[in-house]
Amino acid sequence: MQTLTHIRALLDAHGLKPQHRLGQNFLHDKNLLKRLIEAARITPGELVLEIGPGTGSLTEGLCAAGAEVLACEIDAGLAIIMRDHFPGVQLLECDCLGRGRRLATPLTDVLAGRPFKLVANLPYQVASTVVVTLLVHHPECRGQFVTIQQEVAERLAAEPGTKAYGALTVTVAGLAEVTSIAQLPASCFWPRPKVASTMVALRPREPREHGITDPEALALFATALFGKRRKQLGTIFGREIKWPDGITADLRPDALTVGQIIKLCSLLSSSSSPNG
Repeated sequence: MQTLTHIRALLDAHGLKPQHRLGQNFLHDKNLLKRLIEAARITPGELVLEIGPGTGSLTEGLCAAGAEVLACEIDAGLAIIMRDHFPGVQLLECDCLGRGRRLATPLTDVLAGRPFKLVANLPYQVASTVVVTLLVHHPECRGQFVTIQQEVAERLAAEPGTKAYGALTVTVAGLAEVTSIAQLPASCFWPRPKVASTMVALRPREPREHGITDPEALALFATALFGKRRKQLGTIFGREIKWPDGITADLRPDALTVGQIIKLCSLLSSSSSPNG
């Protein structure tokens, strides 16, 4: 895999510098890259989506593991590096997200409903959106193995009653099992970001395991509910509702467990929304 010296040399040869506006911080720790790939348990020929491949440090390891790599790179200069050094990788030069916070059409056209895994060092600014989009709209995604901002990882694992607990926590916990792979200090990246990072694995659950009949409805319900997190449930929904066991009108959204919010969504989303 590429060393920091190699990454710098590739960029210099193409007259490129890391673009802060695109969240370009290049992970150059080989051992951590290997841990991410190992966690994904890639089988030869398996389709892997990589968002933000950069100079191809992770891509190199994915190809060595036998993956069929589909890479999505928004930076035209880095796309040239990828084409020059990874001719066997299918590369899309575009934003990974399209309208409505969904995967961009070029990506969905190529994926075409095939089973795949996401293995990527995600740009910080799109990480949470990508994670939720794949869980909600792409059941063919068999797992996400990603490097994300530590703050986002903490939100994924947050407990009720904490500041980090919110719609992201509920949506992801309802639809996936989340485990930590590794903690990454800023020194693992070049340039060094101002925040720490975490590698996490998200393995999808069967939605009906938690009584979820509509993943998108859960995501929308949780977002609307936590938009009023300081209000009591009775104020949000009215006090004449027959609340599920363990839930009372004087509780606030962040006091509810993921399971309780799923029950509320099932009970109320078809007839009511948090608009109090």
